[in-house]
Amino acid sequence: MSNEENATPEETIQPQQPEANNESATDQVKNTIGNMLSSFLSLKETNPKVFFGTIAGAVILIVLMMSTGGNSSKPALSGPKLMNLAIGQSYSLKSANAYDPAATVRLVSTPGAIAAYDDTEEADRSGACQHIPQGTRVSVLEFADAFGKQNAYAKVRVEDGDCKGNEAWALAIDIQ
Repeated sequence: MSNEENATPEETIQPQQPEANNESATDQVKNTIGNMLSSFLSLKETNPKVFFGTIAGAVILIVLMMSTGGNSSKPALSGPKLMNLAIGQSYSLKSANAYDPAATVRLVSTPGAIAAYDDTEEADRSGACQHIPQGTRVSVLEFADAFGKQNAYAKVRVEDGDCKGNEAWALAIDIQ
C-alpha cells in the first residue's frame, strides 16, 4: 500500500499560496521607495537648498570614501636582505631563494659563473664541494662586482664539513 492510500483527508497538506504574500511585500517595498523618492523630489521645489545640499553631501561622502579607501601603505616584502659583509668575518650559508632546509648553496670557481649555471650533467650535480648544505660556516675572503651591482659575489673559505678549507665564490645574498 502506498502512502497516498494510507493518508486520511485531514493529513493531506494543501500547498500554500506564497505568490499573494510576495506580491504584497514587493508592492509595499515599491510603495515605500516611491514615497521616499517623491518626498525627496518635492524638496527640489519647496526647499532647493536642502535638496541640492543633500546631493552635494552624498557626492562629497562618496569622493571621500573613494580617496581614503584601502590601506595606502604597501606591505613590507619579507625576503632575504643583503648584509654588509666584511672581509675576514665568519658567516653561514643560507639559500636566499629556497624554503627547503635541505636545499644547498652553489659554490663556483669564478664569479658570474652562476649566471650560466646549468647542472643537467651528472658531474655538475655530484662534483666535489659544489653544493654546500645550508648552515655551513664560511669566511669571506674578497668581493666581486657583477651586473652593475657592487659586492654581488663573495669569495669564501668553507670552515666546516667535508669541504673544510676549500675556497670558492658564492652569491653574497646567500651569505647570512
